[in-house]
Amino acid sequence: MDKIGNSKPITQTHWLNLYSNMRFDIISAVPDLLHGLLGYSIPKRACDKGLAEIHIHNLHEYGIGKYKQIDDYPFGGGAGMVLMPEPLCNVIEKLKSEREYKHIIYLTPDGKTLDQPMANRLSLGGNLILICGHYKGIDQRVRDLYVDLEVSLGDFVLSGGEIAAAALVDSIVRLLPGVLGDEESALSDSFQDNLLAPPLYTRPSVFRDLSVPEVLTSGDHPKVAKWRHEQAMERTLKLRPDLLEGTED
Repeated sequence: MDKIGNSKPITQTHWLNLYSNMRFDIISAVPDLLHGLLGYSIPKRACDKGLAEIHIHNLHEYGIGKYKQIDDYPFGGGAGMVLMPEPLCNVIEKLKSEREYKHIIYLTPDGKTLDQPMANRLSLGGNLILICGHYKGIDQRVRDLYVDLEVSLGDFVLSGGEIAAAALVDSIVRLLPGVLGDEESALSDSFQDNLLAPPLYTRPSVFRDLSVPEVLTSGDHPKVAKWRHEQAMERTLKLRPDLLEGTED
């Protein structure tokens, strides 16, 4: 088992402690894929601050027999291999014997599509087990026995669930209080209010004859807020009108 970051305990206020040390246990047949995705930036910062723990479990360590087998041919024939139930159940049962988990999540193309409301809900606390599929997928009996939430990045197929698992973890840990330097940053991201984010500008104020909108340099914060909302609405109507279905202006 590998662990991301230092996960050193730090002193927090009471409300922050309610969210601290959220634990992610990720089960993978190719764990090295996850280190580059989760060993840097926001996930690592969350671990180093003691606000999250990310543990990566190599499924081969729970494999069967001399050669630590984790996959086999599918019953009924057909191309590809299937992750066997016994290795997965062994690691899941070991983890469940050590602590409680809010969800056991399987990353799969036929799961519920990951969106911001899902990330928001999962960030409210509770340890998570994430199962990364590989090859053709995992034995259905693992899903029947243990999985209570199935998550997809979209209607397409990846080589495995590692990229999806990393995306899910990243989307959650950045919402934990104390992880980002600016607590309002995550709240102003796209999709938090069913709107895309407005255009962003920084220095210089003029670049290749293109100027920053005057309102952003006016210092008038109410006008800036109004402009940003209008721009967010305009971009959403143009690019993602589906986000506004069933909502009121």
